[in-house]
Amino acid sequence: MSITAASVKELREKTGVGMMACKKALVEANGDMDSAIKYLREKGLAAASKKSARTTAEGQIFIELSADRKKGVILELNCETDFVATNDSFKLFGAQIAQTVLESNAATTDDVDVLTVNGKSFQESISETILKVGENINLTKIARIDSEGEVFSYLHSNGKLGVLVETTVSLDDKEIGKDIAMQVAAANPSCVRPEEVASDELEKEKDIIRAQALNEGKPAQVVEKIVMGRISKYYKENCLIEQEFVKDSDKKIKQILPKGADVTQFVRFSLT
Repeated sequence: MSITAASVKELREKTGVGMMACKKALVEANGDMDSAIKYLREKGLAAASKKSARTTAEGQIFIELSADRKKGVILELNCETDFVATNDSFKLFGAQIAQTVLESNAATTDDVDVLTVNGKSFQESISETILKVGENINLTKIARIDSEGEVFSYLHSNGKLGVLVETTVSLDDKEIGKDIAMQVAAANPSCVRPEEVASDELEKEKDIIRAQALNEGKPAQVVEKIVMGRISKYYKENCLIEQEFVKDSDKKIKQILPKGADVTQFVRFSLT
C-alpha cells in the first residue's frame, strides 16, 4: 500500500525515529500507526527517543580536513557523560559525521539532518548510536571552511577543544599553520585583526577605560592618551595577529607569518 508523507511525519513525531525507519515500519504494518509503533519498539529504535530529553553536557570536538587542505570541518557532538564521550562507538560516529559533512556542502546542523551517514539517514544513525551507547546524543554545532588558501587545524588531546584556521595562501612550512591553530586554542582571541573588533564593543571598552582612568584620579587632559594606550593592549590580547606567539613571546603572530601570507579566519569550539 501507499504510505503518505503525513503518516511518516506523524510516526516520527510520536517516536523520534528517523524518517526512513518510520516509513519502513509503516510498510511492515500496512499503514497501521499502532502496529508501526510496536514494530519500532521491537526493533529498539523507539527507545532511543525516550532519551532525547536528557541533558547533554559532555562530548567531543571532531575535525576533518581534505587532503589538499582546501576544506575543513569542525563539529561538536554532545552526550550525557564523559564516559560515553570516550566510548569508541561515540567517537567513530562523530568521525563519520565529520567525514560526511566534509564530503558534502553541509554548513549547518539542519543540513546534516538530510545527509546519509554510514549508509543510513542521519536520524537513523543517531538513533542507533543512542541505543548502542545508552545515552542521548546531540549534534550541537558545525562549521566549515572552504578555502582558496589553506586550512589548518588543532585538536586538543582530550578532544574537548578544537580549532580551524584559514590562511590566504598555501604555506610551505605547514608547522606555522599548525602553530597558529594552537595559538587560537591557547589564547582564545576574539577576532583576527584590530579592524574586525565591533565598533560598539570598542566604544564600550573605551568608556570603561575612561571611567577607570578618572576613578584613578588621572587628569582629564591625559585620559585620552591613557585610553589609546590601553586599547593598544586590548588589541594585543584579543586580536590574533597582534598576540604574542605562545612559543616565542618576543614575536607576534603577524611576525611568524611568511611574506605574502595572512590569516583569513578561524573557528574555535570548546567544551571546557
